[in-house]
Amino acid sequence: MRKPEAALAASVGALILLFTFSAAGYGQKVAVYSWPKQGERQRNYDALHYRIKLRFDEASKTFWGENTITVAALENHFTTCVLDAEILKVTSVVSDRMQPLRFEQQDGSVTVHLKRPYRRQEKVSFTVNYYSKDPRPDPQKYGMSPDYRLGLDFKQATKDNPQLISTLSFPEGARHWFPCNDQPADKVTSDIFISVRSDYNALSNGKLIGVEEDRQKGIKTFHWSQAQPHSTYLFVVVAGPYVVIKDRLGALPINYWVYKKDEAQAMRSFHKTPAIIAFFNREFGFEYPWTKYDQATIPGIGGGAESTTATVVGQSIIHDAQAEQDFSSEGLVAHEAAHQWWGDLITLRTWSETWLNESFATYGEYLYSRHALGADEGAINLLAKQNAYLQEARTRYQRPIVFDRYRFPNDNFDRHTYQKGAVVLQMLRYVMGDQAFLRSISRFLHQHAFQAVDTGDLMKTIKETSGQNLDWFFDQWVFKPGHPVFDISYAWDERAGKLRLRVIQKQDTSQGTPIFKMPVVIAITGSEGKQSQTVWLRDKEQEFEFNVTGQPLLVKFDEGNHLLKEWTFNKSLDELLYQLKNDEVIGKMWAAAELSRFKDDPRAIAALVECTRRDRFWAVRRSAVESLASLQKPEQIELLKEKAKDSNSKVRAAALIALGNYKREQLVGFFEERFEKDDSYIARAEALRAIGKAGAKSSTPMLEKAAGLNSPREIIKTAAEWALQQILSDKK
Repeated sequence: MRKPEAALAASVGALILLFTFSAAGYGQKVAVYSWPKQGERQRNYDALHYRIKLRFDEASKTFWGENTITVAALENHFTTCVLDAEILKVTSVVSDRMQPLRFEQQDGSVTVHLKRPYRRQEKVSFTVNYYSKDPRPDPQKYGMSPDYRLGLDFKQATKDNPQLISTLSFPEGARHWFPCNDQPADKVTSDIFISVRSDYNALSNGKLIGVEEDRQKGIKTFHWSQAQPHSTYLFVVVAGPYVVIKDRLGALPINYWVYKKDEAQAMRSFHKTPAIIAFFNREFGFEYPWTKYDQATIPGIGGGAESTTATVVGQSIIHDAQAEQDFSSEGLVAHEAAHQWWGDLITLRTWSETWLNESFATYGEYLYSRHALGADEGAINLLAKQNAYLQEARTRYQRPIVFDRYRFPNDNFDRHTYQKGAVVLQMLRYVMGDQAFLRSISRFLHQHAFQAVDTGDLMKTIKETSGQNLDWFFDQWVFKPGHPVFDISYAWDERAGKLRLRVIQKQDTSQGTPIFKMPVVIAITGSEGKQSQTVWLRDKEQEFEFNVTGQPLLVKFDEGNHLLKEWTFNKSLDELLYQLKNDEVIGKMWAAAELSRFKDDPRAIAALVECTRRDRFWAVRRSAVESLASLQKPEQIELLKEKAKDSNSKVRAAALIALGNYKREQLVGFFEERFEKDDSYIARAEALRAIGKAGAKSSTPMLEKAAGLNSPREIIKTAAEWALQQILSDKK
């Protein structure tokens, strides 16, 4: 599942550099260690198959269902079967011979009394009949936001979507539309029959076996069969007047279910799906494991929710050509596609193991961005993930990635699980080496296909496949909280021809964060070239010595940017100037941020100005713009106006943010011009915000008109309303 906040990498401010955070100020703002310890729920049966039949009355928002449940006893004398069931009213239970079975329905469950005791491994089937009228579950009871439509939802037609029926089974929503053992560790096969009005198409998991039409009743029944076992939170039903756009990868059917009004724009968002799946086939070393892959748009969610063979995504994934530069859907499509391996093929055994789903899917986003867009864009993608985690670590809490304290399953779906876990996987790959890492994850998928797993299973596979014992790595990065906070310095001894590098780990270790053990690459560039050497960090304070023949031009700690870290490394102006001009993308961005310390030095200012105009990569230009903007020097206004017309929309947006912060009403005409002429929604939105910062009352009519415009995620409307509020506040 990709939450809306998991799309942070696409936002304007995603790359705020956090390299120089100090350890001071950290603390548990959220008391996660006070949450209850959780574990896998005990059960006395293994669910094997659900055969679900559904029909609907949309006018009264009622659905009727029957679920024929096949289970195998896990103990002798198995006489009662307890199922999860919320919102549902059970009307009867019958055996496989249609004999009535006694049952009791409690709050949240139904207990079925079987006709006789069953022996361990003996199978039994029975059918539960039920209905639900106007289902209104309380999502907050399950740790979800108040507007999350848990379970089965009847969606009314709006200007943005037709009338629809859809389900959200994550995390504990399946029990709201069919009785089941609603636990991720208990995987089942399934058949789902969906009876809907004849002008609807209906989607579910697996292969479409057939469609039967009752013309007299005006009803079609779609039969979907999922032959491989999967977890209940991955069950899905979507029905409505969908247009189904067909695509494929070889023999694999790939379909996009969209509203009729979105048909012309849909391929812009989905057309990379076959290429993404083909890439993951190679990268994960496991061919796509299911019979087909569908993606369906629904209202009410901002990201996506993976389901086996059929992902639902927020309808905002569809956008016009103008939005493509700022709101590309590739990251979301890649994330959800990666779940077909990580989460669906193998599934977390308990919710504390969420990273086996979400970290790998988020890592898949990074892998595909690097593959499709190049190493520099991949590096920026990974940096954004690192910074997203660091922000949560600084402002909310630090916890282990695998953490058995939570109130609700959704507590585990945070930036530790998504972004930190993805960065940790890239570090694991760095430590293991590419080939050993790829062989290990491929073998892991093959060993545990269609099973529930935990981190111990992954660790065991890595040992068996690579011969490497990485218990130390998992202990500090997965089972303990936090990250290293480095203070780095060096001294060059010209007479001895030595460079001595001092590394201090300053992180607070009082709450379980360790002193980290990791290999790190030190690179030293001099007039005669560059030398690189891998050293091991092991202690709180260490000093490393290198032979250097001349004064170094650039000293790099963590060449390749492998480590998840915060750090301070105070360098001279000369070294930063060299780094800004000669380093790789991440190093240049860091140097641009550091040069803001030399705010009164004309050489620093000149280098940043040159960088904004000449550097080939947009993120470096943007970092230089942000450094100049932080100085708030009036003489930079003309340069910022120039950069508000940069070739990259993110640079333009950064320049407009900076200009807005001057709060000068005489710039309003320029902001209005950029709003009218720019082809980027995010840049246009920042132009509107800049008008609001300037307090330009004369722009009120223009802002009111802008507030009525359509845009992705309503970014223009939101910015215009914010600007109007600023102007109104100024009047007061």
